[in-house]
Amino acid sequence: MKEADQYYVPEGSAWPIKTSIGLALMFIGIANLLHDNTFGHYFFLLGSLMIAWTMYGWFSDVVKESLTGLHNAQMDKSYRWGMIWFIFSEVMFFGAFFGALFYATQLAIPWLSSGETHQQIWPNFQQHWPLLNNPDPKLFTGPKHPMGWWPLPFINTALLLTSGATLTWAHWGLLKNKRGHLTLGLFLTIALGIAFIACQAIEYVEAYEDLHLTLASGIYGSTFFMLTGFHGAHVTIGTIMLIIIFLRSRKGHFSPKHHFGFEAVAWYWHFVDFVWLGLFVFVYLIPTGPWAS
Repeated sequence: MKEADQYYVPEGSAWPIKTSIGLALMFIGIANLLHDNTFGHYFFLLGSLMIAWTMYGWFSDVVKESLTGLHNAQMDKSYRWGMIWFIFSEVMFFGAFFGALFYATQLAIPWLSSGETHQQIWPNFQQHWPLLNNPDPKLFTGPKHPMGWWPLPFINTALLLTSGATLTWAHWGLLKNKRGHLTLGLFLTIALGIAFIACQAIEYVEAYEDLHLTLASGIYGSTFFMLTGFHGAHVTIGTIMLIIIFLRSRKGHFSPKHHFGFEAVAWYWHFVDFVWLGLFVFVYLIPTGPWAS
């Protein structure tokens, strides 16, 4: 029988709808937390736990299918295209947020500080970025200082770039069937990812307590936390996936010829690294670097 006739069709699954319910609960919780509704914690916690449960169950089913030999070349190709389209959707996701940043800095703020708009509505407003003095301070109180590029953002850049190198080393170890290099490279990548998350948590504490940079600080605060927050969430998800891949590699699940699960996570992690470089340049370095006005 031709391989095309042996294409594996998975059984119907409830995992997608369960994941959707978990995401809905989590974002309901986030929305209520942003509006200072205390019950938002419960929705967020319930949604997060449900997502963790569905990820475990869904991933377990896929791993079992792979180990039993149900995934042939066609199935592997389908997974690769699925991951490619997923990363493309993530490119569009972050592209929209970078677009919001560029719109604010290159169009909205210059328009508010020029011509009739400047004279009639906010005569004392001057164009600058990061925007510390909002056009109407009564509505949004700006932060005392912007978040600089040194030291934590620079350290985080070094951490993620190094993690990309250690993950590539782990991939090389897998291709050469050197399991020690594979597991050590994955372990170091996970450690660097956790270090990045810890540094970002410290940065957020500094932003809120020392700089008074919050989500309520106007357009600068909202774009800063929108971009860095969603990226931090992606790093967290990527670190969890790396831990899963590490545990699977310890059980000998991957071989030099069959390891798409590893490759998919590696693609995702390198994408997250690339997004951070854009964040570091446009959110931190250009606005607050030595050449900033």
